[in-house]
Amino acid sequence: MIVPDLARAFWRKSSRSADTNCVEVAFVGWRKSSYSNGTQADCVEVAFGSEAVAVRDSKNASGPTLVFPASGWAAFLGSRR
Repeated sequence: MIVPDLARAFWRKSSRSADTNCVEVAFVGWRKSSYSNGTQADCVEVAFGSEAVAVRDSKNASGPTLVFPASGWAAFLGSRR
């Protein structure tokens, strides 16, 4: 199992938190391909961590996410160039 590195994530505390017993949510920035424009619906988005890369369908942002080791993602991109 790949555990994402959240060291660079932006943590956000709920505005309804009244004490120290609250849940914080990490935001990992998702990026869409520079080849996508605003009218294209068929896109994937990626989020980068130091050890893993997550990939999701931009049309279903709350759906399943694929997580790959960063080295595997780099090898995949290298084979596409």
